[in-house]
Amino acid sequence: MTPLATHTARPPARLKVLAAMSGGVDSAVAAARAAAAGHDVTGVHLALSANPQSFRTGARGCCTVEDSHDARRAADVIGIPFYVWDLAERFREDVVEDFVSEYAAGRTPNPCLRCNEKIKFAALLDKALALGFDAVCTGHYAKVVTRADGGRELHRAADAAKDQSYVLGVLDERQLAHAMFPLGDTGTTKAEIRAEAAERGLFVAEKPDSHDICFIADGDTQGFLARRLGAAEGDVVDESGARVGTHSGAYGFTVGQRKGLALGRPAPDGRPRYVLDISPVDNTVTVGPASSLDVEALTAVSPRWCGAPPAGPGTYTAQLRAHGGETPVTAEVVGGELRVGFAEPVRGVAPGQAVVLYDGTRVVGSATIATTRRAGAPAA
Repeated sequence: MTPLATHTARPPARLKVLAAMSGGVDSAVAAARAAAAGHDVTGVHLALSANPQSFRTGARGCCTVEDSHDARRAADVIGIPFYVWDLAERFREDVVEDFVSEYAAGRTPNPCLRCNEKIKFAALLDKALALGFDAVCTGHYAKVVTRADGGRELHRAADAAKDQSYVLGVLDERQLAHAMFPLGDTGTTKAEIRAEAAERGLFVAEKPDSHDICFIADGDTQGFLARRLGAAEGDVVDESGARVGTHSGAYGFTVGQRKGLALGRPAPDGRPRYVLDISPVDNTVTVGPASSLDVEALTAVSPRWCGAPPAGPGTYTAQLRAHGGETPVTAEVVGGELRVGFAEPVRGVAPGQAVVLYDGTRVVGSATIATTRRAGAPAA
């Protein structure tokens, strides 16, 4: 078993650690590793719904009654105190309502980033610090490196296949100073994590991972939005503005989407068409060929830096999706906005998504995509 790794030659200080335990295998092993490293660990499960049964069931998420029981049983095996904290109202306001309003505005949000920013490393961390804890521990696959000057940096996990640094790119330097990710420093695979859980006697060793949005119980995002926003029929048009179909709500589409368009008129060349733009103002969805998805630059707002912001124009790599690859970019901050240019055009870039910048394995920071410039379009 691998204890919590450090980046100094001297033994680590014994910290008072609050371990966020979702009820899954990763957070259970992270808490166990922190305890095995000699830290004073307390487990906490976040109750994120006023009615947990209305969220996911069947041990697939992190918001169910079953998950809180699983977390408690894991804490008992590890031998640490355990509590359940009610953050349902904060979660509803900062994550669920934000998710709905972003889709209503024609944008494509990432609720996991918002949860990390507003819940796990804001509401939870603030409460933990107020109660005298030194750090919040989670089961994320990412790595915190302490520099010689004492500052902390966020890096990709040792296991690139499990890296989750993208959804942590919203953490600032203060939050990183109190973050602990025991799974990120080792190259263990998920199979090895499960084997370690079994060896430690944690029955969640074989529990399935969650892949869907935790607060959408049936996994039907479009249906969830329709219930919240109501039907709003509008036109689907091509790039010339010609009507080629209808929709029951523009919020049900994302840029780059191909399936589910239900177009009444095929493209003249017979090729597939994709969502190019979503306009909530006139409730119109624009579709076109894949080549029209090519984006060569973007502007992003509300940047958050994992340390000092870039001092000037620089060359980085960028990740645009939680499970996407990296692409070379140039980036600079202009008037509080992040301007990013791609070395080669990329596709499926949607307003509302996060762009996360990397310098090697180090996470520089993230920002929310506001506008994009398609390949061949004149610069503003």
